Amino acid sequence: MSLDTSETLFTVLTTINTCGYDQELNASDPLRAQIRSEVAKAVQNTPEAQDVLAPMCQLYREHQLPDSSRDLAQYVSLALYLQDPPTFEPKVKQAELPPDAAGVAAMVPFMKAFYEKVGLHDIWERHRARYVAFTETYHAPLSKMTFDTEIYLKLPSAGYLGRQFIVYLDAMGAPGQANARNYALDYFVVISPSSSLKMQQIRHTYLHYLLDPLALKNGGSFKRLEPLLDAVKTAPMDEAFKNNISLLVTECLARAIEARTLGSAKTPEAERLKTLDQSDQEGYVLTHYFYDALIKFEKDPAGLRAMYAEMLDAIDVGREMKRTSQIEFAGEAAPELLHLARPKNERLLLNAERRLSAGDTETAQKLAQQALDEDQEDPGRALFILAQVATRNRDMEGARTYFERALQMAHEPKVIAWSHIYLGRIFDLKEERDVAVDHYRAALNAAGAALPEAKTAAERGIEQPYEPPAAAKPQ
Repeated sequence: MSLDTSETLFTVLTTINTCGYDQELNASDPLRAQIRSEVAKAVQNTPEAQDVLAPMCQLYREHQLPDSSRDLAQYVSLALYLQDPPTFEPKVKQAELPPDAAGVAAMVPFMKAFYEKVGLHDIWERHRARYVAFTETYHAPLSKMTFDTEIYLKLPSAGYLGRQFIVYLDAMGAPGQANARNYALDYFVVISPSSSLKMQQIRHTYLHYLLDPLALKNGGSFKRLEPLLDAVKTAPMDEAFKNNISLLVTECLARAIEARTLGSAKTPEAERLKTLDQSDQEGYVLTHYFYDALIKFEKDPAGLRAMYAEMLDAIDVGREMKRTSQIEFAGEAAPELLHLARPKNERLLLNAERRLSAGDTETAQKLAQQALDEDQEDPGRALFILAQVATRNRDMEGARTYFERALQMAHEPKVIAWSHIYLGRIFDLKEERDVAVDHYRAALNAAGAALPEAKTAAERGIEQPYEPPAAAKPQ
């Protein structure tokens, strides 16, 4: 576990600040305004930097989201997946980036050039001591939080070898927002300095860091709890919790721990119960159960690792179903702090593609639809497979609908390029040549040099209308 700073994160956030990201600027540490001023002066004195700035900021504006927290979140995701400067190379393939990061990955080449032209490394070095001072300020309260949490759970994090929990501090973000991520075995929280450390958000992510491995170890105990998922289908919480009982159980347990340790010993019980009612109304319906179970746990010398399976086994599904049926869910829920869009386990889609290649369109369709329904894999890729199935079944209108939906959801260049190519061919067959050419040109832009086959197909489509194979002409 560590409290750290990152030049990569600094570069990404400084870049969007330069392009108009002003969220909570007046509430930020004065260092943010100072760095913005230095960057603006460097841009003004460097014509080459000005040349990079225009297309970079145009791209930023095109991807700017109305929700300021989501706008920042996509760049935090991107930064966490980039290597150190000056290369800024992605740590994974484009297709393996989280969807929000993939959506703004086109910023990287411009950002890299901007970093070099404006001398961002020198600006970073100039203020590095101030960044180190941030970490020193927050070190003691963070250490106390982790110590107190581990003592309560009787669960030392020293046993979590091969995993890391990192809190990054950076002055260039909005101080009122915290971004948390779980990528494989690594957990990250990104915050900006403010008058008070956002310990509640950090602790929530730390609880997931401690609890997630216990859920994985006891995976066989969750099957009997799955009927509860049907009972929360209309709840306003994140869809991921409605489709994965393990995620729901872990979130409920984390919330119960937060409620049990809320405030001090003098905190009124009514205040704690109020948080339980809120969890119920948002759909986290096992929080009440775990809250009661923790009262017993607190009196037992055994740690949570030893008691976890017993807690799960003691859940009375029928009783909890009945209690849930009496809950009136709220109209909306607070957004979950820990982003669940971790790198995807793509077994369903991988198998769907294999079945499609083998000519088994029925199984491919079922697997792709399952991945789409469970919202656990790339929806753009799932829709693209469903579109290909429709194409194989000669369902032109169905294929068109799926390809168009895939373009709305996809971030992977291959999916985008080939969706445009297929749509171009469909519109050629419908004798709508102008629309077809527009799709071929869009495919050409998406393909670039990385997808030579798609590029060739797009160029061929621009040159002449698509002609189906002779065997398919009667259809």
